[in-house]
Amino acid sequence: MIRITKFDGSSVMLNPEQIQTIEATPDTVITLTTGLQLIVRERVDELVAAFKDYKKSIFHTSWEARKQS
Repeated sequence: MIRITKFDGSSVMLNPEQIQTIEATPDTVITLTTGLQLIVRERVDELVAAFKDYKKSIFHTSWEARKQS
C-alpha cells in the first residue's frame, strides 16, 4: 500500500495495483481500474517513486523468503 493525500487533506492508503493512470492536469489525478478518480496533493514523480518502493518491498520480501527455503 502507498499513502496518498487527497485534495481535502485527508490521508489514505491506496493499493497501487489498482492504479490505471496518473495525470498532471495541473492537479494530480489518479484513475483507478474501477473508474474512480482521485485528486491528490502528491506530484506524479512522487507517486511513481512510491510505486517503485512498493514493488521493491514486495520483490525483496519474496526474494528473502525464497533464500530461506
